[in-house]
Amino acid sequence: MPNPITSAPLRPLADTAPSAVVAGFIAMMTGYTSSLVLMFQAGQAAGLTTAQISSWIWALSIGMAVCSIGLSLRYRTPITVAWSTPGAALLITSLGGVSYAEAIGAFITCAVLVTICGLTGSFERLLKRLPASLAAALLAGILFKIGSEIFIAAQHRTALVLCMFFTYLIVKRLSPRYAVLAALVIGTLVSGLLGLLDFSHFSLQVAQPQWTTPSFSLAATISIGIPLFVVAMTSQNMPGIAVLRADGYQVAASPLISVTGIASLLMAPFGSHGVNLAAISAAICTGPQAHEDPSKRYTAAVWCGVFYAIAGTFGATLAALFAALPKELVLSIAALALFGSIINGLTQAMSEPKEREAALVTFMVTASGLTLFSVGSAFWGIIAGVLTLLILNARKA
Repeated sequence: MPNPITSAPLRPLADTAPSAVVAGFIAMMTGYTSSLVLMFQAGQAAGLTTAQISSWIWALSIGMAVCSIGLSLRYRTPITVAWSTPGAALLITSLGGVSYAEAIGAFITCAVLVTICGLTGSFERLLKRLPASLAAALLAGILFKIGSEIFIAAQHRTALVLCMFFTYLIVKRLSPRYAVLAALVIGTLVSGLLGLLDFSHFSLQVAQPQWTTPSFSLAATISIGIPLFVVAMTSQNMPGIAVLRADGYQVAASPLISVTGIASLLMAPFGSHGVNLAAISAAICTGPQAHEDPSKRYTAAVWCGVFYAIAGTFGATLAALFAALPKELVLSIAALALFGSIINGLTQAMSEPKEREAALVTFMVTASGLTLFSVGSAFWGIIAGVLTLLILNARKA
C-alpha cells in the first residue's frame, strides 16, 4: 500500500515520468470531453451569454487545477478533482427556471453543505462502514461503461480503433509504462492519415472571469442547491474515494471534501457549480498506467491540474479543440487508460467469498447507468450491494 505522506523530500519534477504526463493529459481530456457539451447546453438553456459560459468553464477549471495540484502535493497521492457531470446534466433542466444570480446563490448553498460534511467528518464516518469489496465493485462498475466504449467505437472507426488497440497490446508486452502513450500517438497519426482531424474552427481566445453577485431564494435552493449537493456526494465524492481506496491510497476523506467545498464556494460567483473528487478521470491517474511506482503517481494528478489550468485559461475555445479530434479516438484512449483500474477493481471486489454476490450486485447496478429520482447509478449500486449483503448475512445467521 502506498503511503500518502512520506518524510522524503518532495520532488514532483524528478518523480515525473512520461507516462505520468500522458496520464494527466488523458485524465484532463476525458473529464472535458465527457461533459463539456453539457455545460454549453445548460448555459444556452438558461440564456447565458458566451462570456458567462466562458467564465463558468474558467472558474471550474481553475478550481479543479488548484485543488488537484495542491491536494496531490500535500498528500503525495494522485487526487484528481473534476466538476460533476451528473450535476451539469441536472442544470440543463433546472437552470432555466431561476435567474442566474439565484443559480449562483444555489451553487453557494451546495458548496456550504459539502464543506460542512467535510469539516464535521460525517462523510468519513459513513465511508468507514462501507466494505472494501463493495467499494471496489463500485469503482469497477463506474469504469466498465467507459472501458467498453472502445469496442463500440470500433463499429464506427474500425481501422483507427484496431490500430490503437493492437498498438496498446504490443507495447504493453514490451514496455507496459508506454502502452497508453504509444496508442495515443498512433491514434493521432492514423486520424491524420484518414483525414479525421479538423482544426479549421480552432482559434485561441483567453477566457475573461465575470463576477455575478449571488441572490438566494427558496425555489433555487430546492430545485438546484440541494439536488446538486446530493449528486456531488453520491455520484462524485463517494466514487472518488472508492477509486483512491481501491488502488491502495488511504488518505482521509474529510480534508479532501472540505477543500473542494471551500474551492467551490470561492469560485461560485464566477459561475462554478462546484468541483468534487473525480472518479473516472481519477482512475487514470491512480492506476498502474500512470507510473510503475505507486508512490510517484501523484505527479499524474499534478500534471492533470496543470492541463486544467491551461485549458481553463482558453475556456472559450475548448469545444472547438475537442471537436477537432475524432470522438472514437478520445473514447478509445480513455478506455485503454482505465483497463488496469478495472482489473484491480474486479479483483478486489471478488476477493472475499462471503461478499461476492453483494459485490456483483453493486457492480451490475452501477454499470447499468440506472438513474432514479435524478440520482445516478453509483449511489443505487451501493444501496443495492449493502442491502444484498445484509439480507444474505441475515439468512445465514
